Amino acid sequence: MVEFNPDGSLKLPEHIVKEKDQNKDRLKTQRCIKIKRELVSVESPKKCVLHLTLSEGISDDRFIDTIHKEFSEKASVPSRILKVGDRKFEVHIGTDFRRCSDCRTLRCQYREFLDGNMIDVKGGCTFEDDNFNYEDYFDYLIY
Repeated sequence: MVEFNPDGSLKLPEHIVKEKDQNKDRLKTQRCIKIKRELVSVESPKKCVLHLTLSEGISDDRFIDTIHKEFSEKASVPSRILKVGDRKFEVHIGTDFRRCSDCRTLRCQYREFLDGNMIDVKGGCTFEDDNFNYEDYFDYLIY
């Protein structure tokens, strides 16, 4: 059943509110990273951006560049990293056949470095981690 707030906006379900509160707490008290995935260009060539936010518990952000450098040496997808704030980074993922799987590999490397303490927000990403998604790899011609 749909519920509304006094201002007329939709009321979020209890489990979503609880998860958002837990994530806020993790970003304040633990060594954690939040990665939000965004699809920047839906037409060929497709491009994506990972928005990285470091928690207050992380004082040294050198691991971001180090992991990205190791990743870019092995990955087939072109990428670049930008520091956009004190605790914020953007990783721009270019176009390639392995774009989505390389992006997942990078996210897994950050997760592994932080012992699994990562918040992964899907954002506008269309990739399903469980399945091969033809839409992410092939462009269809519409006549």
